[in-house]
Amino acid sequence: MKLIAFLINTLFLVAVTGCHPGQKSSALLDKGSMLEDHGDLIIYTKNNRPPTPEISDLPMMDSLSQYGITWKFNKKVRVGKFITGDYYVVGPVTIISITPPPEGGRNGSMLDGPTTVQSGYDSRTIEYAARLTVKAPLHLKPGHSLISSISLKDDELDRPPVMARNGIPQTNLKSAAVLTCLASPAPLDAFRPSYSDTTQVLYRASDLKRQVLPTLERVASTPDLLTWERIFDRPWIDHTRGWGNRETHPTDNMPEYGRETSRAVSIVSLMLMLDFTPAEKEKLLLSFVQYGIDLWGAARAGGGWHAEGGYGNGRKWPIIFSGILLGDDKMQQPNTSIPGIRFSEDDQTMYGNGWTGAKAIFAGHTGQGGKGDRGPYEHLPPAEWPGPKKTQSESYRRCCTSISWVGSALSAHLLNAKKVWNHDAYFDYVDRWMTEDDSLFLEEIKRQTGSDLSSQPQRKTWDPFVDEMWAKYRSKNID
Repeated sequence: MKLIAFLINTLFLVAVTGCHPGQKSSALLDKGSMLEDHGDLIIYTKNNRPPTPEISDLPMMDSLSQYGITWKFNKKVRVGKFITGDYYVVGPVTIISITPPPEGGRNGSMLDGPTTVQSGYDSRTIEYAARLTVKAPLHLKPGHSLISSISLKDDELDRPPVMARNGIPQTNLKSAAVLTCLASPAPLDAFRPSYSDTTQVLYRASDLKRQVLPTLERVASTPDLLTWERIFDRPWIDHTRGWGNRETHPTDNMPEYGRETSRAVSIVSLMLMLDFTPAEKEKLLLSFVQYGIDLWGAARAGGGWHAEGGYGNGRKWPIIFSGILLGDDKMQQPNTSIPGIRFSEDDQTMYGNGWTGAKAIFAGHTGQGGKGDRGPYEHLPPAEWPGPKKTQSESYRRCCTSISWVGSALSAHLLNAKKVWNHDAYFDYVDRWMTEDDSLFLEEIKRQTGSDLSSQPQRKTWDPFVDEMWAKYRSKNID
């Protein structure tokens, strides 16, 4: 299992670690971009707050290209860049062509990141809806965002998987880029508004409360910053609902499956709490906060990431983290701000009397509202676990959920964010996962059900860095 995990992780890192193809068009566009070397990077703060350009300061262009996608306009328009490198246009504007073109059910574009189960990017995708695909000529007004994609070709579907489950690729998209239409220029330190936020709230890097981040001593297995900068460099397209959303995650931009999303979130949020210099952290911090802003916009637009195996993992913590860093009380408390919103980690953890003696238990594949072999089961001995697949939920507890939660839970402890997370069972369950010796329980599961789950024991994750960070810092933060 260790060898398999190492190979999967290596494939993931190789697949998403390439040169950034973003083009430089003018000094002004580059000034607002995070894509410079660390030595050239400006860290904006309240004491170093950049101006907002005048409309006449912005360059005029008749096309823009990013990540292999080109948008061509009917005339030259004013163009700017957000601090994370994504483009905006001051509109309204008319797009007369998108390259590669959305045709034949491939290379689709969508407006405003709808939080539906359906998508219009690629016809091979589960729940594809052609009506959601927008094509040129397209009149883009302020308040709108355009997400354009490049589909994988049929002969690319057997590529090495990007941390895919069971080695089977599950996405149909190769790349994606976001073009935002604003009514006026944005400050040079502005984050891109969420692709799902038509109100276009502009958060600013100069408002980041970087001082709340600890500067902990690094552990031996601390990952390379540049590798993870690349993984989070491009927009993570994560607005659709349902387990099929993995098929709309572009492989050049992000992982496919929720477990790997959660693992990446765990690793990066812990890296941001280490003793790298502020300049060394800044690119990764900006990208991670941008992901949180994107998720927050999707959540406010009706999105959510409910329990369904490993699908919904890893989305709650980037929202809370970004809310804390930006000082946004509503963002850092999504459960309070958006009544009824669901996150997988909360759906799948609960208090009860577990058969092992545990009080914080796993609530099943589909969480507390699930039925049969997909609902609560740990209150019963293994022989009485419900459903035709008695170990369905127990398998997911071990393979696809718990192992990816640990880093985020530790990060939340380190930022004193347990209260704003507002679901204590999650934290108590993660503590159980990392401390409970389940060797005898695994033997009992095998005896009572015939299923051997010994390759996925508790008290560790698949990520040595997370394991080392837990061992070094969790014991100092018991609450």
